[in-house]
Amino acid sequence: MTSLPTSSNNDRRLALDGAVNFRDIGGYETESGATIKWQTLYRADGLSNLSEADIDVMRRLGISSVLDLRTTLEFEGGTFPVEHVAVELHHLPLMNDVPDPEAFKTIPGFLATSYVEMLESASTEIAKGLRIVLDPANLPAIVHCSVGKDRTGVLTALILGLLEIPRSVIIDDYALSADVMHHVRDRLVARYPEATDLIENADEIFSAAPRNMEFFLDAVTEKWGSIEAYVLSIGLSTEEIAHLRSALLDQPTP
Repeated sequence: MTSLPTSSNNDRRLALDGAVNFRDIGGYETESGATIKWQTLYRADGLSNLSEADIDVMRRLGISSVLDLRTTLEFEGGTFPVEHVAVELHHLPLMNDVPDPEAFKTIPGFLATSYVEMLESASTEIAKGLRIVLDPANLPAIVHCSVGKDRTGVLTALILGLLEIPRSVIIDDYALSADVMHHVRDRLVARYPEATDLIENADEIFSAAPRNMEFFLDAVTEKWGSIEAYVLSIGLSTEEIAHLRSALLDQPTP
């Protein structure tokens, strides 16, 4: 049986049959000494192929909300099993289409640049996602896409930034996805054998190099000044940001 993360368990990754990049973002410390609550917010890859054992884990986690950041085409191909676990499923596509893999080969830095583009093209969905997560009634919640690295990485980085998690930790959290990218490739090859060559040669698509998140964070600072300033620019209030911190953080004891 999969063990659930606790404040004394530093292994934040949950081993599931149907998902390989499911992680608890609890335990990270803010610059002021507060800590993100465990078993409150998770990030993940695709959740449409969960096993019975996985579904049992979801029930034990008490998941209330699932934020699916995939395209409409991906969403229509299968979603979190709401028929087995009573959650609020929110479809918040951060991209209209999955980029052409050739773009990753021909345009230097295309992956990191696409992260920045989401901030403008999907600002409405990002604002909705943040408002879902800041309400304790919607927690615990899962934020996920297909691989659990790019779209999920963008929204998670924004949340971590609003919680005042150090930049180096945000980058390290993003880079943790690199540990499972070979599993993601294997699953995609099994599902789409006709695309084996494309998948096996798409190194940039499956990159979780720290430089990608470094570029993203630098771009946010250059264009908006800070993550908080960006979030304010898309319509959230300082009060809502305070609610997010209250919902997700355990404050240090005096």
